[in-house]
Amino acid sequence: MGNCQCFEGFGLASKKDSFKVCICGGATSIGQQLALLMATNTFVKELSVYDLEGSMVPAEGVAADLSHLEFPCRVKAYSLPAQARPVKDLPAACLEGCSLVLVTAGVPRKPGQSRKDLLQVNAGIAKLVVEACAKRCPEAIIGLIVNPVNSVVPAMARLYEKKGLDPRRIVGVTTLDVVRANKFVYEATGAPVDSINVPVIGGHAGKSVLPLFSQEKACAELSLEHRQFLDQRVQDAGAEIVKAKCGKGSATLSLGYAGYLLGSAVLNGLAGNRTTECAYVKSNVTELPFFASPVTFGPRGVDRVHQLPRLDTYETERLKEAKQILQAEITMGLEYAETTDLVI
Repeated sequence: MGNCQCFEGFGLASKKDSFKVCICGGATSIGQQLALLMATNTFVKELSVYDLEGSMVPAEGVAADLSHLEFPCRVKAYSLPAQARPVKDLPAACLEGCSLVLVTAGVPRKPGQSRKDLLQVNAGIAKLVVEACAKRCPEAIIGLIVNPVNSVVPAMARLYEKKGLDPRRIVGVTTLDVVRANKFVYEATGAPVDSINVPVIGGHAGKSVLPLFSQEKACAELSLEHRQFLDQRVQDAGAEIVKAKCGKGSATLSLGYAGYLLGSAVLNGLAGNRTTECAYVKSNVTELPFFASPVTFGPRGVDRVHQLPRLDTYETERLKEAKQILQAEITMGLEYAETTDLVI
């Protein structure tokens, strides 16, 4: 797996390097793709699939389907009614012992809906899962695929911090931006796709997303205009999929794959094979408190957040723009966190 991943001492999983993983929102379109891929990961010994009752496909059906795969992973399903509170109603067995929790819950943004209104809805959904994790598996890495990521991650990390827990256990999954940047460079250059490694920094929405094409040698022959075009295409890639699906869906297959890459990086790190993947975390690489950049995962989770490389003139100007947007969205998330607490 190329795609912005670096493995140090990668090897097959042994019994002692097997982990329990939970996917919250596991019956959603994204969650099912993610569950399928995680169930095939040799580091996963047990997979919890959790979703609400009344989902289009019951969580029990997803688990039954996955349980027929010829992999050693045990798959178990858990479901709750929409009005339930996971911290007290979700069976302890769903989350206890988990090393990784991937959250794909949340609702899509509606036409005309502000990011602040979307945050209020989806942060509330994420909070229900995060407070259950704080009670049942406080040492687990929580990978959030919940929009708006730029605001939800700071909100949940701050809530963890207020409870005396490690805010770097909350990780925003921005890997899809890397996957897209790598594929677009391949299409433009014909370089071996598994050798392409474009770091994507900043945030995970619109102009807050900044692919660093200057760091990929395959881009050396591309003109500035071509790199600017690719930059814009990465920013607009989500809309490209919505248009192709005639408004009947968004990125689900590619997003499930991207979540799998991040989850695999975390598990490899926990197993002692330090692995680097781009992610959105609490950070001091810039003046902003949260930022997406290459992150090395190790036995304790986030091992190192890498400093930014030397940027070219175009990327330096774009970074200023990305920071301005990101600052406002981080502030929105932190303000949300000041209005509520985890109840554990």
